[in-house]
Amino acid sequence: MSTLLLAVGVVVGVAYVFHHVVVQGKRCTSKAKLHGKTVIVTGSNTGIGKTTAIDLAKRGARVILACRSKQRGEAALKEVRSVSGSNEVVFMQLDLGSLKSVRSFAETFLKSEPRLDILINNAGIYLQGRTEDGLGMMFGVNHIGHFLLTNLLLDRLKECGPSRVVNVSSMAHNFGKIDFDCLNTHKALGLGTSFMETLQVYSDSKLCNVLFTHELAKSLQGTKVTCYSLHPGAINSELQRNTSAVMRMLLKPLTAFFFKNTVQGAQTTLHCALQEGLEPLNGRYFSNCTVREVYAKAKDDAAAKKLWELSERLCGLA
Repeated sequence: MSTLLLAVGVVVGVAYVFHHVVVQGKRCTSKAKLHGKTVIVTGSNTGIGKTTAIDLAKRGARVILACRSKQRGEAALKEVRSVSGSNEVVFMQLDLGSLKSVRSFAETFLKSEPRLDILINNAGIYLQGRTEDGLGMMFGVNHIGHFLLTNLLLDRLKECGPSRVVNVSSMAHNFGKIDFDCLNTHKALGLGTSFMETLQVYSDSKLCNVLFTHELAKSLQGTKVTCYSLHPGAINSELQRNTSAVMRMLLKPLTAFFFKNTVQGAQTTLHCALQEGLEPLNGRYFSNCTVREVYAKAKDDAAAKKLWELSERLCGLA
């Protein structure tokens, strides 16, 4: 009996440590106030993007909610204003799956907003298909859309330095690969639609985020703009987005224990956007509010440069 109790005690203890250390994780400790600063957060109508926007608005920032859906974006605008107590929150429509929309957003923003201090490329999808420009959907939205947006806004970021670009990636990038033959031939990271093939393409798109950050950091040397990529953690709101109501109910106890809520999931984004003294870590990858080493493929200079040049061609910057 005593052995059983000991075993139960060990299991409970390990579970407690796992939940509080791994799942809940560290919090952003920056007390930075952002009055007079402007921040763009893509995909901020839901999940960690919306939670990030609320935190930044509470700190006094002028926050631009850059979202595809006008209806959901305007609903999020009301909520972010209400929860944060700030009226310095604006919705601007942005469809990252449309190069025309990205250019239109950038043009409108640059004409209407004099500052840009932080750009948070948070939006992401897990869906196969094609964008209106004929790109693979996850390649187009998760990488190319943000690549073009960032480049169109770089001059404004440089003018307002010190400023930052934060790219929300995922630990899934560890399983990613960049098939340049497929990209050159099909403008997609992969063509399969099975569960495993879709997961692979998602992982590939997240590797693009890390490589983009790696190459962007090089191009920003000598400026007052720095950039960072990150893994936010496994977020239960995002996991459940495409599941049925019954499945969500069944999963609720598990997700509550094993996955971060949106406040916990937003902490590393906030750390990369706000934490003082990160400038020497320009281009690095973070997880749990801590800089991490990445595999060689995620800091491959040749692959990062090749991806950058291909991306320039595909979005008309070359």
